[in-house]
Amino acid sequence: MVEDEQLLADAVAEGLRRESFAVDVAYDGDGALQRLGVNEYDVLVLDRDLPVVGGDDVCKHVTAALPHTRILMLTASSAVAQRVAGLELGADDYLGKPFAFTELVARVRALARRARPAAPLVLERGDLRLDPNRREVFRDGHYVNLGRKEFVVLEELLRAEGAWISAEQLLERAWDEHTDPFTTVVRVAIASLRRKLGEPAVIETMAGVGYRIR
Repeated sequence: MVEDEQLLADAVAEGLRRESFAVDVAYDGDGALQRLGVNEYDVLVLDRDLPVVGGDDVCKHVTAALPHTRILMLTASSAVAQRVAGLELGADDYLGKPFAFTELVARVRALARRARPAAPLVLERGDLRLDPNRREVFRDGHYVNLGRKEFVVLEELLRAEGAWISAEQLLERAWDEHTDPFTTVVRVAIASLRRKLGEPAVIETMAGVGYRIR
């Protein structure tokens, strides 16, 4: 989330986190470019009118250097010419201010789906079934009540289709940049998932490698 109005940026970021997104925030274009140089993002929510480095320049950089990152451009101008200009710069979508938060969430979800290789609408492996849109998980037909982070971790493991995912990758996908890289939150989330999913255990651990769904 890149927005120079700090209160708005923080409020939107917190709202997106409640929707199970991992969100980093920058308040100017230079901060955005620094984060984009370190982290891989699915979606960039980008205010067009930014200090230091303008939103248009950030958009051009992402379009040229980070083709897998989708851009949702925000602006106070709702004029057609402004929307067209933003899209021609490389933005994937455009939303005028003020906006409804529910619409922002829907647009971010749609862009996030396009940022990754196509995946089934419902993720299934063995007797596990996860519906990302309904935010529901079932095992052997029984509903499993998961917390937000547990849901995201399980979704990432299922999307990997049996491949190993490191704790660092899970930390990047489910938490934000302020999370201590030496924290135990991933291990705690995995332990909670194992308990809630029940027996037989479906999550494997390999020391130094990571986790996977059998």
